[in-house]
Amino acid sequence: MRFFNKLERRFGRYAIHNLMYYIIIMYVMGFVMMYMDPMFFTRYLSLDAEAILHGQVWRLVTFLLYPPTLSPFWIIFAALMYYSLGRSLEAVWGAFRFNVFFFMGAIGIILAEFIVYFIWGWDMHLNTSYLSMSIFLAYAVMFPEEYFYIYFILAIKAKWLALFDAFFLVFGFVYGSLPQRIAIFLSLANFIIFFLMTKDFKKYSPKEVKRKQDFKVKTMRPVNRTHHKCAVCGRTDEESPGMEFRYCSKCEGSYEYCMDHLYTHQHVKKSDFPKS
Repeated sequence: MRFFNKLERRFGRYAIHNLMYYIIIMYVMGFVMMYMDPMFFTRYLSLDAEAILHGQVWRLVTFLLYPPTLSPFWIIFAALMYYSLGRSLEAVWGAFRFNVFFFMGAIGIILAEFIVYFIWGWDMHLNTSYLSMSIFLAYAVMFPEEYFYIYFILAIKAKWLALFDAFFLVFGFVYGSLPQRIAIFLSLANFIIFFLMTKDFKKYSPKEVKRKQDFKVKTMRPVNRTHHKCAVCGRTDEESPGMEFRYCSKCEGSYEYCMDHLYTHQHVKKSDFPKS
């Protein structure tokens, strides 16, 4: 956390506020281009390591135009949803940290594309799918109890949807090829690194865990809830929850009696006690 505080003090003024607004505009532009000509994006805008090395450096930015869905029906809902997710994260983290998170994810995708190309000679043409997923995972960590309505009917909490996505990511990482593993790891490195650097792991230390356990034991000890006690028989309201207790107006002093002895006890007078 101190690392990000230092970065924010030095570079915070350069942060793009409401970044998700501009990202959504790029998603919509990319969707329109792909809807009009499905091959246009692949030929000129996608993340292609070989093409970039031959001078098409604009692909380092234009690959971000790839929309989260290619369905004409769902594009509006997806755009609104991701705008809401991004705005929520920016409201919690601040503009600078959300900028770092987003661009860290974009850089991870670029690194994965080039590493796979240089080692195996593959052009994976990675897009923004993992980047969009990292935004959702981050939101689910920050707001695990928020509900999402699947097909506007089925309400599911964000944490369960995130676990569902995480399962397929782990499955793909374990059973996929080495290039696929590199792509998954580096594409989601923003999510992994960001939370490792901002999470307070002090609370998981053995000393802190023991302190919490000791505190829990102390707070769970039974508390003496006795408020009333009979001056004759010593009965308390804890021993007899249904018993009523009353003070005697004729006794001189604060003497309290149960209902069995309220009218049968001997009244206490100060004169009954010898003077010292």
